[in-house]
Amino acid sequence: MSDVNPRLAVLASGTGTNLQALMDDPQVGPHIVVVVSDRPEAMALERARARGIEAVVCRPADHPDRASHDRALRDLLLERDVGYVALAGYMRIVGPELIAAFPNRILNLHPALLPAFPGMHAVEDALAWGVKVTGVTVHIVDEEVDHGPIVAQEPVRVREDDDVESLRGRIHEVEHRIFPRAVRALIEGRLKVEGRVVHVLEELEEREGG
Repeated sequence: MSDVNPRLAVLASGTGTNLQALMDDPQVGPHIVVVVSDRPEAMALERARARGIEAVVCRPADHPDRASHDRALRDLLLERDVGYVALAGYMRIVGPELIAAFPNRILNLHPALLPAFPGMHAVEDALAWGVKVTGVTVHIVDEEVDHGPIVAQEPVRVREDDDVESLRGRIHEVEHRIFPRAVRALIEGRLKVEGRVVHVLEELEEREGG
C-alpha cells in the first residue's frame, strides 16, 4: 500500500460516463471526495451531486491565464487533501504545477492505442486512417499531451461499417471496464514507474492467495 492519502479527485468536462464507472466501482467509489469540471453545465457534476460527492466548477474564464487556472485547480485539490487525480473526459491540458503537485499520481483515459492518434479527435482520426484496430489507453499524465507512461491498453476492432458513433460506443464499453481497474491500482499504490514502463502489481488478495 502507498503512504499517499487515497482521497481521489475526478476531473471531467462532459457527460461523466467514466466518472459513473468510477463511482460504481466498490473499491474506487468510496475514495472519490470531489469532482471538478471546467464547464458548469457538465452532466458529470450532476452525477457527483446525486452521489453526495462535492462538485466544483473551476472555469478557465475566471482566471487571467492558463497558469493561474492551473494553480487554482492545484490549490483546490490540495485544500481537500486529495492524493490522486483521475481525468475522466477532462478536455483541457493540465499544467505543470498541477502535475508537479501529484507526480505519477494523475491518470488519463484516451480513446486510442497511444502513441497512435493523440489529441482531441482520436476516434475520428482512427476512422480516417482506415486502421483495423484502435482501442483505449490509460496513462500517467506528464507535461506532454497524451504522452505519459502507459498503465493499461485494450484493443477495439474497427468494423467496416463503423461510424464515429458506433466505434465510440464500443470504445466507451472498454473504457468503463479498464479505467476503474487502473484507478484502483493507482490509489492502492500498485503502480511502479520505471522510466516509461509501468509495472502494475497484483492485488493484495491475489498475492496472499498465491
